[in-house]
Amino acid sequence: MVIILVGGQWGDEGKGKVIDYLAARADMVIRSQGGNNAGHTVITEDGEFKFQLMPSGILYPKCTCIIGNGVVVDPIVLLKEITQLQERGIDPKNLVISERAHMVMRYHPLFDQLEEDVRGDDRLGTTWRGIGPAYADKIRRIGFRIGDLQKEAFMRKKLAFVVDQVKNPILTKLYERESYDWETMLAEYMGYAKQLDPYIKDTFPLIQDALDSNKNILLEGAQATMLDLDFGTYPYVTSSNPTAGGALTGSGIPPTRVDLTIGVFKAYTSRVGYGPFPSELTNEVGDQIRERGHEFGTVTGRARRIGWFDAAVARYSCRLNGVGSAALMRLDILDDQPHLKVCTGYNFRGSTYDHPIANISHYKHCEPVYEEFPGWQTDIGAARCWEDLPSACRDYIERIGELIGAPIELIGTGPRRDQFVTRGRTLFA
Repeated sequence: MVIILVGGQWGDEGKGKVIDYLAARADMVIRSQGGNNAGHTVITEDGEFKFQLMPSGILYPKCTCIIGNGVVVDPIVLLKEITQLQERGIDPKNLVISERAHMVMRYHPLFDQLEEDVRGDDRLGTTWRGIGPAYADKIRRIGFRIGDLQKEAFMRKKLAFVVDQVKNPILTKLYERESYDWETMLAEYMGYAKQLDPYIKDTFPLIQDALDSNKNILLEGAQATMLDLDFGTYPYVTSSNPTAGGALTGSGIPPTRVDLTIGVFKAYTSRVGYGPFPSELTNEVGDQIRERGHEFGTVTGRARRIGWFDAAVARYSCRLNGVGSAALMRLDILDDQPHLKVCTGYNFRGSTYDHPIANISHYKHCEPVYEEFPGWQTDIGAARCWEDLPSACRDYIERIGELIGAPIELIGTGPRRDQFVTRGRTLFA
């Protein structure tokens, strides 16, 4: 069985917990796009784990964890994650890195910051991790792939060209910064090569063999649909395609082999950085949800913007990704709210829209249309089955499922692994 897991909002929906839940029954987990500009948090009986590049199934030794061809890998960050796992007694020998995955090079974070600085008030709010510049170099065909670390002569020749002929002229003449020495950089990356060599493989035959053997495969995406390069709130988006289609190109799995796409949604909405956000709460309620939910970025630590659940966004995500099953996470964060709202659509210049408008100049001026619900004001952390949830909570969940057009079959009632309510089908049975 092949399952794609996608974020249905602007990220931070709780995908890490869902991936960890499904990975217990998976034979293979593939991270398909993004870089260390996103993070997944998993809380187990052994404590909290925060992953930026490592597939979240890494805590299950029998699960093969692949960093796919669609990911951009910062070797420094990945080696740090490997070391941190080893220090906690976990040997990530089940990790495989696609030799086709591109690298974040030493100069990419600097260019990321410099480009953001010159935008001034029009900055995008990137994480300065170099992800966008790395993807840009991939498209320009001057990028370096992880497999290049195994070819020192090739690295030497190409690094000399890219650094001296492309990067340094821009650094010195446009930004008035010091140039890079490519020989020093080569020595640095050859050091990474020795440490990463055991993990680097051609993942195509591994994945195809798993498909032929009918293994349980989970495609893990970072970020979320509304940050998609094509279908998100452009230009306030990420540099890759965190949709179901992107998961396929970022892993090498054909669409005919996919059995189910799961959309993960937070019971409210949040986003980091700039861009339109119609259901945003800039009042005391938003502050309460942010503090109760500890809504600060896993990677950046930045405070997230908070809003009511936007069913128009979620419905758009379900249609775009072909979502057949939904997970509603962090429902417990709303436990103390006496009243709740759900955005069902937007009004703009006398017209009603049931989906996000592509023109963000219009979208940011849309007025949300709300349905109101009573809160349940009860701690749901101990709930393990549908009947354990208060009736007002069940009504909220059922209505969201109706509005987004997908059955809600996983419900997160707290941060721990065991805090789930499940309904419907058994996944990866």
